[in-house]
Amino acid sequence: MAEEVKLFRTWSSPYALRIVWALQLKGVQYETVLEDVFEKSELVRRYNPVHKKVPVLLHDGRPIAESLIILEYIDETWKQHPLLPQDPYARAMARFWAQFGDDKVIKSVLTAFLSEGKEQEAALAEASEHLQKLEEELIGKKFFGGDNIGYVDIALGWLANLIRVFEEILSLKVVDCERFPLLFAWLKEFSDAPVIKDCWPPHDKLISKFIALRQLHHEKSSST
Repeated sequence: MAEEVKLFRTWSSPYALRIVWALQLKGVQYETVLEDVFEKSELVRRYNPVHKKVPVLLHDGRPIAESLIILEYIDETWKQHPLLPQDPYARAMARFWAQFGDDKVIKSVLTAFLSEGKEQEAALAEASEHLQKLEEELIGKKFFGGDNIGYVDIALGWLANLIRVFEEILSLKVVDCERFPLLFAWLKEFSDAPVIKDCWPPHDKLISKFIALRQLHHEKSSST
Protein backbone atom coordinates (compact mmCIF):
# COMPACT_ATOMS: atom_id res chain seq x y z
CA MET A 1 0.00 0.00 0.00
CA ALA A 2 1.41 3.39 -1.04
CA GLU A 3 2.15 5.85 1.72
CA GLU A 4 0.20 9.10 1.92
CA VAL A 5 2.31 12.26 1.78
CA LYS A 6 0.59 15.64 1.57
CA LEU A 7 2.12 19.09 1.85
CA PHE A 8 -0.10 21.97 2.90
CA ARG A 9 1.49 25.20 1.71
CA THR A 10 0.92 28.58 0.12
CA TRP A 11 2.29 29.45 -3.32
CA SER A 12 4.92 31.88 -2.01
CA SER A 13 5.91 30.74 1.50
CA PRO A 14 9.73 30.45 1.75
CA TYR A 15 9.26 28.10 4.71
CA ALA A 16 7.10 25.75 2.66
CA LEU A 17 9.63 25.85 -0.17
CA ARG A 18 12.09 24.17 2.17
CA ILE A 19 9.81 21.15 2.31
CA VAL A 20 9.26 21.13 -1.44
CA TRP A 21 13.03 21.08 -2.02
CA ALA A 22 13.64 18.36 0.56
CA LEU A 23 10.95 16.10 -0.87
CA GLN A 24 12.24 16.71 -4.40
CA LEU A 25 15.83 15.94 -3.40
CA LYS A 26 14.68 12.75 -1.71
CA GLY A 27 12.54 11.74 -4.67
CA VAL A 28 9.44 11.40 -2.47
CA GLN A 29 6.08 11.46 -4.23
CA TYR A 30 3.65 13.84 -2.54
CA GLU A 31 0.44 15.77 -3.07
CA THR A 32 0.42 19.56 -2.79
CA VAL A 33 -2.55 21.21 -1.07
CA LEU A 34 -2.39 24.96 -1.76
CA GLU A 35 -3.76 27.14 1.00
CA ASP A 36 -5.04 30.70 0.89
CA VAL A 37 -2.36 33.15 2.04
CA PHE A 38 -4.72 35.01 4.37
CA GLU A 39 -7.26 32.40 5.45
CA LYS A 40 -5.97 28.94 6.31
CA SER A 41 -8.34 26.01 5.91
CA GLU A 42 -10.01 24.08 8.69
CA LEU A 43 -7.61 21.19 7.95
CA VAL A 44 -4.54 23.35 8.59
CA ARG A 45 -6.04 24.69 11.80
CA ARG A 46 -6.74 21.12 12.88
CA TYR A 47 -3.34 19.71 11.85
CA ASN A 48 -1.42 22.67 13.31
CA PRO A 49 -3.62 23.87 16.19
CA VAL A 50 -0.78 25.68 17.98
CA HIS A 51 0.40 27.99 15.17
CA LYS A 52 -2.42 27.52 12.63
CA LYS A 53 -0.07 28.10 9.69
CA VAL A 54 1.73 26.31 6.88
CA PRO A 55 3.73 24.36 6.05
CA VAL A 56 2.20 21.18 7.39
CA LEU A 57 3.35 17.77 6.20
CA LEU A 58 0.82 14.97 6.49
CA HIS A 59 2.45 11.53 6.42
CA ASP A 60 0.09 8.56 6.61
CA GLY A 61 -2.44 10.63 8.54
CA ARG A 62 0.07 12.11 11.00
CA PRO A 63 0.71 15.88 10.76
CA ILE A 64 4.09 17.53 11.35
CA ALA A 65 4.39 21.32 11.61
CA GLU A 66 7.22 23.89 11.61
CA SER A 67 9.53 23.77 8.60
CA LEU A 68 12.86 22.96 10.30
CA ILE A 69 11.22 20.17 12.29
CA ILE A 70 9.60 18.85 9.11
CA LEU A 71 13.01 18.83 7.40
CA GLU A 72 14.47 16.67 10.15
CA TYR A 73 11.46 14.34 10.01
CA ILE A 74 11.88 13.97 6.24
CA ASP A 75 15.59 13.25 6.64
CA GLU A 76 14.99 10.60 9.28
CA THR A 77 12.10 8.99 7.39
CA TRP A 78 13.58 8.83 3.89
CA LYS A 79 17.28 8.01 4.06
CA GLN A 80 18.24 8.71 0.44
CA HIS A 81 20.21 11.93 -0.17
CA PRO A 82 20.94 12.72 3.51
CA LEU A 83 20.38 16.37 4.45
CA LEU A 84 22.02 16.41 7.88
CA PRO A 85 25.59 15.15 8.39
CA GLN A 86 26.19 11.94 10.34
CA ASP A 87 28.74 13.40 12.76
CA PRO A 88 26.95 14.62 15.94
CA TYR A 89 28.96 17.85 16.16
CA ALA A 90 28.39 18.65 12.48
CA ARG A 91 24.67 17.95 12.94
CA ALA A 92 24.55 20.31 15.90
CA MET A 93 26.32 23.03 13.89
CA ALA A 94 23.91 22.56 10.98
CA ARG A 95 20.98 23.05 13.34
CA PHE A 96 22.69 26.13 14.79
CA TRP A 97 23.12 27.83 11.40
CA ALA A 98 19.59 26.97 10.30
CA GLN A 99 18.23 28.52 13.49
CA PHE A 100 20.54 31.51 13.06
CA GLY A 101 18.95 32.06 9.67
CA ASP A 102 15.46 32.07 11.15
CA ASP A 103 16.23 34.03 14.31
CA LYS A 104 18.59 36.66 12.88
CA VAL A 105 18.94 36.77 9.10
CA ILE A 106 15.29 36.62 8.02
CA LYS A 107 14.21 39.19 10.60
CA SER A 108 16.92 41.74 9.79
CA VAL A 109 16.51 41.41 6.01
CA LEU A 110 12.72 41.71 6.23
CA THR A 111 12.99 44.74 8.55
CA ALA A 112 15.35 46.39 6.08
CA PHE A 113 12.92 45.70 3.25
CA LEU A 114 9.88 47.08 5.06
CA SER A 115 11.51 50.16 6.61
CA GLU A 116 12.87 53.45 5.30
CA GLY A 117 15.43 56.09 6.20
CA LYS A 118 17.54 55.61 9.32
CA GLU A 119 15.59 52.55 10.40
CA GLN A 120 16.37 50.91 7.08
CA GLU A 121 20.05 51.86 7.34
CA ALA A 122 20.27 50.29 10.79
CA ALA A 123 18.49 47.14 9.63
CA LEU A 124 20.76 46.84 6.57
CA ALA A 125 23.82 47.19 8.78
CA GLU A 126 22.51 44.45 11.07
CA ALA A 127 21.64 42.24 8.09
CA SER A 128 25.16 42.73 6.70
CA GLU A 129 26.68 41.60 9.99
CA HIS A 130 24.62 38.42 9.87
CA LEU A 131 25.41 37.83 6.19
CA GLN A 132 29.11 38.22 6.96
CA LYS A 133 28.85 35.31 9.41
CA LEU A 134 27.31 33.20 6.65
CA GLU A 135 30.12 34.30 4.31
CA GLU A 136 32.70 33.04 6.81
CA GLU A 137 30.83 29.76 7.24
CA LEU A 138 31.19 29.12 3.48
CA ILE A 139 35.01 29.34 3.46
CA GLY A 140 36.36 26.28 1.65
CA LYS A 141 32.91 24.98 0.76
CA LYS A 142 30.64 24.96 -2.30
CA PHE A 143 27.49 24.59 -0.22
CA PHE A 144 26.93 24.98 3.50
CA GLY A 145 26.59 21.21 3.52
CA GLY A 146 29.90 20.71 1.65
CA ASP A 147 29.82 19.45 -1.93
CA ASN A 148 26.09 18.78 -1.96
CA ILE A 149 22.94 20.68 -1.00
CA GLY A 150 22.05 19.88 2.59
CA TYR A 151 19.97 20.96 5.56
CA VAL A 152 21.51 24.42 6.01
CA ASP A 153 21.35 25.20 2.29
CA ILE A 154 17.65 24.37 2.26
CA ALA A 155 17.03 26.35 5.45
CA LEU A 156 18.78 29.41 3.98
CA GLY A 157 17.50 28.85 0.45
CA TRP A 158 14.99 31.70 0.69
CA LEU A 159 17.99 34.08 0.41
CA ALA A 160 18.63 32.93 -3.15
CA ASN A 161 15.20 34.18 -4.20
CA LEU A 162 13.89 36.86 -1.89
CA ILE A 163 17.15 38.81 -1.71
CA ARG A 164 16.89 39.43 -5.45
CA VAL A 165 13.23 40.35 -5.14
CA PHE A 166 14.00 42.84 -2.37
CA GLU A 167 16.99 44.26 -4.26
CA GLU A 168 14.86 44.79 -7.36
CA ILE A 169 12.07 46.54 -5.46
CA LEU A 170 14.40 48.74 -3.38
CA SER A 171 16.94 49.35 -6.18
CA LEU A 172 19.87 48.50 -3.91
CA LYS A 173 22.37 45.68 -3.53
CA VAL A 174 22.30 43.59 -0.37
CA VAL A 175 24.57 40.72 -1.42
CA ASP A 176 27.23 41.88 -3.89
CA CYS A 177 30.14 39.87 -5.26
CA GLU A 178 32.76 42.27 -3.89
CA ARG A 179 31.70 42.22 -0.25
CA PHE A 180 30.27 38.69 -0.10
CA PRO A 181 32.01 36.69 -2.88
CA LEU A 182 31.35 33.28 -1.33
CA LEU A 183 27.73 34.00 -0.46
CA PHE A 184 27.20 35.55 -3.90
CA ALA A 185 28.59 32.40 -5.55
CA TRP A 186 26.46 30.19 -3.29
CA LEU A 187 23.29 32.10 -4.23
CA LYS A 188 23.92 31.36 -7.89
CA GLU A 189 25.04 27.75 -7.37
CA PHE A 190 22.01 26.98 -5.22
CA SER A 191 19.56 28.79 -7.52
CA ASP A 192 20.85 27.03 -10.63
CA ALA A 193 20.54 23.51 -9.23
CA PRO A 194 17.70 21.95 -11.31
CA VAL A 195 15.81 20.57 -8.31
CA ILE A 196 15.83 24.07 -6.79
CA LYS A 197 15.15 26.36 -9.75
CA ASP A 198 12.25 24.25 -11.02
CA CYS A 199 10.35 24.99 -7.80
CA TRP A 200 10.69 28.78 -7.51
CA PRO A 201 7.45 30.78 -7.29
CA PRO A 202 6.79 33.08 -10.29
CA HIS A 203 9.12 36.07 -10.00
CA ASP A 204 6.60 38.65 -11.23
CA LYS A 205 4.02 37.46 -8.70
CA LEU A 206 6.58 37.72 -5.90
CA ILE A 207 7.47 41.26 -6.94
CA SER A 208 3.79 42.26 -6.88
CA LYS A 209 3.23 40.54 -3.54
CA PHE A 210 6.12 42.24 -1.76
CA ILE A 211 5.41 45.67 -3.26
CA ALA A 212 1.89 45.36 -1.85
CA LEU A 213 3.24 44.09 1.48
CA ARG A 214 5.60 47.06 1.77
CA GLN A 215 2.85 49.54 0.90
CA LEU A 216 0.52 47.97 3.45
CA HIS A 217 3.22 48.15 6.13
CA HIS A 218 3.81 51.85 5.43
CA GLU A 219 0.09 52.61 5.50
CA LYS A 220 -0.26 50.92 8.88
CA SER A 221 2.82 52.72 10.22
CA SER A 222 1.58 56.14 9.07
CA SER A 223 -1.86 55.61 10.62
CA THR A 224 -0.52 54.84 14.10
